[in-house]
Amino acid sequence: MIDCHCHLEQKEFDGIREQVIKKCKEKLKAIVTCCAHPKDFDLTINLVEKHKGFLFCTAGIHPEFVKELSNEEIENFMKRIEENKDQLVGIGEVGLDFHHVKEKAWQEKQEELFVRFIRLAKKLNKPLVVHSRDAYEKALAILEREGMKNKSVLLHLFGNKNLIERVVSNGWYVSIGPGIVKSKTTKKIARDMPLENILLETDSPWFGFGSVGTPLNVEIACEKIAEIKKISKEAVSEQTDKNAIKFFSLRCS
Repeated sequence: MIDCHCHLEQKEFDGIREQVIKKCKEKLKAIVTCCAHPKDFDLTINLVEKHKGFLFCTAGIHPEFVKELSNEEIENFMKRIEENKDQLVGIGEVGLDFHHVKEKAWQEKQEELFVRFIRLAKKLNKPLVVHSRDAYEKALAILEREGMKNKSVLLHLFGNKNLIERVVSNGWYVSIGPGIVKSKTTKKIARDMPLENILLETDSPWFGFGSVGTPLNVEIACEKIAEIKKISKEAVSEQTDKNAIKFFSLRCS
């Protein structure tokens, strides 16, 4: 199994990070960790260098953080991403979050930054990992407008079952995490989305159900998808691994 989206740089892993990675190496094929804030970039790159062939990373700015970063900080981070492009397997997570950010002006700022990251991903020829909470229609419209049809787009924790046909027709992917055990919407997405368009994720350290979530929780998602689709867990693991390796061009050791 491959966890295609987690956050190993988060403070919840301080003091246990290497122990967690060691345990993951026993059960998982690979992990893609997501640096979503400039302050976490150095740690993320160091982790990737230390665990080559197993740990990979993407980098971007989570849409919630537009309110706390200056234009200069954003510019500098985008330059660092370009300078370190060979260390990255993707751009993200980036996108829109209208759940946590209600102010129209900041939502417009999110949209502007989202477009910039889409164009950066195209420039660097990197796949794009998209956050679109409570802005699903808007995010898809921007992606389509920016010419991302049949480009490598992964919709992280996508939450609109009515847009699945549109996602598939655009040739995009969704990632499903352990939250599927509680979410009726995610269950329906897992049912209706072709397995060829699904990746597994955890978004850890979140979704730990009372404790610190780890990439090992990807198994929860794998088992639930298998149950919903009435196929074996092994079939889900095999196909989602293929999808992740293809999407991110992973070179697993």
